[in-house]
Amino acid sequence: MVLRQKRLLLAVDGSERALQTVRYAGEEDAFKGMKIVLFHVFNSIPDAYYDLEKEPKSVKVVTHVRSWEAQQKKKIRKYMDDARQMLLDAGHAEAAVEVKIQNRKKGVARDIIIEAQKGYDAVLIRRRGATALKNIIVGSVTNKLLEKLSFIPLLIAGRKPINKKVLVAVDGSPCATKAVQFVADMLGPLGNYQVKLVHVVRGEASDLEAFRENGNTTFEPVFRAASNTLTAAGFNPQAISTKTLIGAISRAGAIVKAAEKEGWGTIVVGRRGLSRVGDFFMGRVSNKVIHAGRKDTVWIVT
Repeated sequence: MVLRQKRLLLAVDGSERALQTVRYAGEEDAFKGMKIVLFHVFNSIPDAYYDLEKEPKSVKVVTHVRSWEAQQKKKIRKYMDDARQMLLDAGHAEAAVEVKIQNRKKGVARDIIIEAQKGYDAVLIRRRGATALKNIIVGSVTNKLLEKLSFIPLLIAGRKPINKKVLVAVDGSPCATKAVQFVADMLGPLGNYQVKLVHVVRGEASDLEAFRENGNTTFEPVFRAASNTLTAAGFNPQAISTKTLIGAISRAGAIVKAAEKEGWGTIVVGRRGLSRVGDFFMGRVSNKVIHAGRKDTVWIVT
């Protein structure tokens, strides 16, 4: 039986920040062997604008606009070729790297989501792109993807150096279980990654009491199931550790702090946890992790 090659949609916007994401994709062993599609949504001039050519006084202006658009297309083609070469230089096979430039149709985020529906296993992007304001942690396109891309994992590249240490937040929810499985599928066959499974209990008395009643201050059944999933995929049992953090003010803050303190390079969270609110577009913890760990690489698994 021939296994299907996994496919990664790497969305880039022509910025230097996006090139840093390409470098991340080249250096991260998890993506080796995957089909990587470098995808750019080009903001072309609306067709309606060219109706001005029918007006004699506007012909010169339209000519300048056409020239500008041609230059922008040339620049982005050069950018995409350079991005592709970066992946090739990092060891990816030529046949495994594809460049796709598409004129904007419904909006950048929506066009990425439509493309993502075509048989990809994950989408990789950066928090901010070319036009992001300095103090904005998450750019508008990434924010829209966080809200709407709910059918495959969204991987957000950070600025921290890559290492082979992955922290996975678990809470017994279906999304957390899928997060563990995603890590197992992506990293287990490589055999050289460490994983820490972390469960966080906030400090409110009701939560602590419920935790004691349900788990006797331990989370062992869930930890055991997650560890079994990882070892079945190829992880060395000695490379798997667990930790329960009790009494945290913020679950997201505790997760990010643990990753920072112990040098875990990637944080993996389920898109939604065991929330009492059913209609959130994504869990409060996963959303806060993205903002609190502003330099971290975060994988969000749905």
